[in-house]
Amino acid sequence: MHTHSSSPSSRRALVLGGGGSTGNAWLIGIVAGLFDAGVDVTAADLTIGTSAGATAAAQLAGASPADLYAATLVPILPRPRPSNLPVEDHLERMHRLIAESSDAADLRRRLGASALEMAGADDPRHAQWRAMVAARFAVHTWPERRMLLTAVDAETAEPVVFDRDSGIDLVDAVAASCSSGFAYRIGDRQFIDGGFWRNENADLAVGCGRVLVLPPFGGRALTPPEWGLQLDAQVAELRAGGSEVLVVGPGDETEHLFFENAMDVSLRAPAAQAGYEQGRAVADGVGEFWGSPLGVDVSPSERD
Repeated sequence: MHTHSSSPSSRRALVLGGGGSTGNAWLIGIVAGLFDAGVDVTAADLTIGTSAGATAAAQLAGASPADLYAATLVPILPRPRPSNLPVEDHLERMHRLIAESSDAADLRRRLGASALEMAGADDPRHAQWRAMVAARFAVHTWPERRMLLTAVDAETAEPVVFDRDSGIDLVDAVAASCSSGFAYRIGDRQFIDGGFWRNENADLAVGCGRVLVLPPFGGRALTPPEWGLQLDAQVAELRAGGSEVLVVGPGDETEHLFFENAMDVSLRAPAAQAGYEQGRAVADGVGEFWGSPLGVDVSPSERD
């Protein structure tokens, strides 16, 4: 692990990145694998969740990793997401909008405008989406531990961070963070997926001494590197501020479970199992990093 001359706080942050349904399952699996191996990363001082990671953050705040992992292994029937595009159409739309955009801000403006044109904010599908999100986790109140959930304002294209002091229900915050199709309305504002800002938003952990990042997409982004949205840029920013950062993403052998297959619910169980096995396999290194004194080199197998 890299050492730094500055003195960051002893606070630990857990970053749960976006990655669709299978990404959510992988996150639950790896956290459960770590937990069963004696490493409880849910005790983080700060948890940051984006999109599928926002769902995982809410789930882990209200249930044990073991129970959540067991639930991911139960087969579920595919259900359409209200007013959201199929993954293939969504990826095609993303590639088109990226090609048409001059920079990251322009892309967010285009994504927001596109989402605002879609039905959902004022029809029954909006309530249906909220109910679907609410069914994914049992406890609908914000946890005492600090949690940040990300979204993007569909009208201003600016990032939004929800926490327990935002005056927003936890269910609404998660629904907004996961809204990759239509814009999700909360009061008089409308929001889109937090992954449209950055897929991990790890930079929100600035000031924390140790930051563990779990990115289902392995830190990759569809946007050009020069836009600075990749995880590498976020990690560099954190390290420049004195944080020690460990990134653990899925192995190459599980790549078929993510990306274009991210919303295939039939792959949730394999994704969770892969995460669980990986969690147990990396538990020694993660545990040493998570509980070691700051400045100690502990992660020769670090991936970022």
